[in-house]
Amino acid sequence: MDRYLLISADGHAGPPAELYRNYLDPGYHQRFDEHQAEQLAMRQSAGYGAEAFKKEWEAETGDGGLTGAFDSDVRSEMLDREGVVAEVLFPDADVMGTGRLASSPFGSGLASSGDSDPELVLAGAKAHNRWLADFVAKQPDRRVGVAVVPIIHDIDAAVAEIVAIKELGLGGVMMPTRWMSEPAYHDPRYEPVWSTIEELGLVLHTHSGSGPADYEPGPGYMAIYATEAWWWAARPLWVLLWSGVFERHPNLRYVIAENGAWWLPDLVTKMDEKYLGGHNTKKLGNAFTENLSMKPSEYIDRNCFLAASTPGVEDIDRMYQVGVGNMMWGSDFPHPEGTFPHTREMVRRRFKDVPEVDARRVLGLNAAELYGLDVDALAPLVERIGPRLSEVHAL
Repeated sequence: MDRYLLISADGHAGPPAELYRNYLDPGYHQRFDEHQAEQLAMRQSAGYGAEAFKKEWEAETGDGGLTGAFDSDVRSEMLDREGVVAEVLFPDADVMGTGRLASSPFGSGLASSGDSDPELVLAGAKAHNRWLADFVAKQPDRRVGVAVVPIIHDIDAAVAEIVAIKELGLGGVMMPTRWMSEPAYHDPRYEPVWSTIEELGLVLHTHSGSGPADYEPGPGYMAIYATEAWWWAARPLWVLLWSGVFERHPNLRYVIAENGAWWLPDLVTKMDEKYLGGHNTKKLGNAFTENLSMKPSEYIDRNCFLAASTPGVEDIDRMYQVGVGNMMWGSDFPHPEGTFPHTREMVRRRFKDVPEVDARRVLGLNAAELYGLDVDALAPLVERIGPRLSEVHAL
């Protein structure tokens, strides 16, 4: 085939509040309305000097993909235009904090943490997962839904929701990146969660978005927050790895989404060094080997993947150190920091010098294998909309 199979390992979907409301247990309607009003007021009061960009964005994109965030036909039409054949879907699709779309109810999406209200965050997660399952079912060959599951507060409830989302046809679980004052993910209490995800063949995820909670708004606040955001999404990686989760669960697959890939190689080099016993770790005895039978790099190669949305030059430059089989491209649709509405050009810029065999893996085949997408069934769509090799590698 002279076209690329383009699968986005990071897209976002979610409806306006009135649609989410229909998926909530009626007993939570009043609290949902109150929470939405609070969120809207907060968004309206926040400003980061991006008004000019917002006007340019809206002039170029119309509704900026907002309708495509929840209208199945519109989304498919827009992705056809972009050359994207299939995608993995996360919550929280509002592109500019406008409030036209709701975040996953009660902060159960990217903002979920150990500080979330246990009852409300679970109710909100269930509502989002039900909506997402219906959305995925309209184009099941093209969509993989990642459920939001607040695993921190109630393990039994989390396991029950994981079983339920498998039955709903969703393909992955997104857990919070911040446990706050609750037990961290090295705690044995989470074993039923890892076991259930592994047994059901689901994919575990963390996603960039949350950040530090110990700063008050002040000079440099947003820049500080953005600088640290990658660390919070990556942090569970070394917690799971050093505590032996991947040792005990060899078939557990874990994805860090929308977090780049540039940071991984140096980290893995140092982790391997500590495992193998560098001079500066001798005083720690078997601290780095007691839970592992392999080097950290071997677990990462076997169990871990990076959905490096809108990869930068630095991500592509380090692709072979990260591992071609462990890296996946994403469009981040419909967020303005993503590739929409210039996906074809952005793919060309980043992959024009990447050998075809490697580009095919990162742009689509890795995601197809990880999430069990039917490449043969997608082939006619690829033949119709996929970027041509000559388009990507044109001199």
